Amino acid sequence: MTVAERPAARILLLDDAGRVLLFRFDAGDRPAFWATPGGAIDPGESYAQAARRELREETGLDLDCGEEMLRRVVEFVTLEDVPVIADERYFLVRAGDCAIDTANHTELERRVMQEHRWFARGEIAPGPRRSFPKIWLGCLHKSVNRKADFPIRSCSATAGRDISAMNGATP
Repeated sequence: MTVAERPAARILLLDDAGRVLLFRFDAGDRPAFWATPGGAIDPGESYAQAARRELREETGLDLDCGEEMLRRVVEFVTLEDVPVIADERYFLVRAGDCAIDTANHTELERRVMQEHRWFARGEIAPGPRRSFPKIWLGCLHKSVNRKADFPIRSCSATAGRDISAMNGATP
């Protein structure tokens, strides 16, 4: 089986209360899960450019995504059934008090991303009623708990196949 490389940008979008925005993905062929806004990089884009585009497309917000603050490398099968090794770069964006507009979602996103909401840190945990991807929970908690500068961190995947280790070192 061929595994495609998939560079992607993801956004940890925080509101005034420090809550993070997550979208619920329900594709029907796998358990539902919650994830941050973001997606694959288009040809010729940088990670930062892709982060801003994805933020605009998925939330309606056109905000500077700042510096990359987190990196995760993971293998999984996309919603289009393509096995990938994803090099995901995370950007922290503080949006303040804002409304989310999903009008620019693609047809696939409209079908599988039918719910979004803001989560306080204490609400983000695996459980029987919410399926959060464990592969980034630790990274999210660690990053959101920091107050000032956000160094780049490497996070590992615990679902699919581990590729890197979370050790706090710069990649």
